[in-house]
Amino acid sequence: MAAQNSVLTHIARPYASALFDLAESENQLASVETSLSDVSRLIGESADFASFLRSPVITTDEKAKALDALLAKSKTNGLVANVLRLIARNGRLFALDAIIVAFRDLAAAARGEVTADVTSAAPLNADQAKALAETLKGKIGKTVTLNQFVDPSLIGGLQVKVGSQMIDSSLKTKLTAMKIAMKEVG
Repeated sequence: MAAQNSVLTHIARPYASALFDLAESENQLASVETSLSDVSRLIGESADFASFLRSPVITTDEKAKALDALLAKSKTNGLVANVLRLIARNGRLFALDAIIVAFRDLAAAARGEVTADVTSAAPLNADQAKALAETLKGKIGKTVTLNQFVDPSLIGGLQVKVGSQMIDSSLKTKLTAMKIAMKEVG
């Protein structure tokens, strides 16, 4: 898994960096970040779309055509649409999640912020997200931007990753720990 993440990061960085530089020079950072968040949300909420992006069976040309059709009907930022088309033509859609994360990291660093990946069993409402961001800000001392993901298998609680630090308060992890402890006792 770590090797795969390293490869994805290696692929993602140049695309994210180029998009960041272009968005910054065009004064469109906020708009690009919003569009990328919309794409990220779509990947997270649609298993079919996520499978489409990662499928080795669907050819690069077919993916590029399908993405073109989607982009023609969406209100995606022009820079993001062009970069998505480039990523599709280059056969790198499988790395789109990593590209978005790398872009967010660059944008957050430019604002003096830290990014936290938060995975919950159900989507956080605005008040919950704000409270979590404030709590993390108090612990870290910097403004925290949340990348939110949903994983129903967590049952409840949260997994929060800030940099290399991971805080896992999910019920799934607690139940697994209890199961292991019960096996050791018995």
